[in-house]
Amino acid sequence: MGLVFTAAASASEAPAPAKPDLNKGQAISAQVCSACHTADGSRGSPANPILQGQHADYLVKQLTEFKSGKRDNAVMKGMASTLSDEDMKNVAAFYASKQAKEGASKDKTLVALGEKIYRGGIADRQIPACAGCHSPNGAGIPAQYPRLSGQHSDYTELQLNTFRAGKRGNSVQMAAIAAKMNDREIKAVADYIAGLR
Repeated sequence: MGLVFTAAASASEAPAPAKPDLNKGQAISAQVCSACHTADGSRGSPANPILQGQHADYLVKQLTEFKSGKRDNAVMKGMASTLSDEDMKNVAAFYASKQAKEGASKDKTLVALGEKIYRGGIADRQIPACAGCHSPNGAGIPAQYPRLSGQHSDYTELQLNTFRAGKRGNSVQMAAIAAKMNDREIKAVADYIAGLR
């Protein structure tokens, strides 16, 4: 009886996980990530995602999946492979701590269609509203769905096309949704997201 109590007592006294170190995260950003994502994860090349303000849990998930190969990208696999689990948590917390800058739509002719799909989906083709998972203002849901507001339209469009083509296999949900969308709808949603606040 005493052994059960001792084991239970020691299990409940396990140390809490270490809090991410933002200074170490900043150093990793400067050494590993900044060439493509800028030192603070801000509005770098439209081909690369904006990391500022992204949920830390989501960033860790993506880095882990790049490292394992579940999310296929040769460049990111090479970068993520150099990072330990602790490094990933630190750099993700660093980017999450930053205030994301606002973006803007580029193609005003597509904004109304993009808004319609983002907010209401396309019922006759069973395409759900993006807002259902990513929230009406694009803030996402931590640990489940990424923050989208202000994201580069070029990057979002590329990801939706990659999901549609079956080349990005780390979200069955998004692959199924993107598979039902045409080029114009993908472009419209991506452009609307870029200006979403």
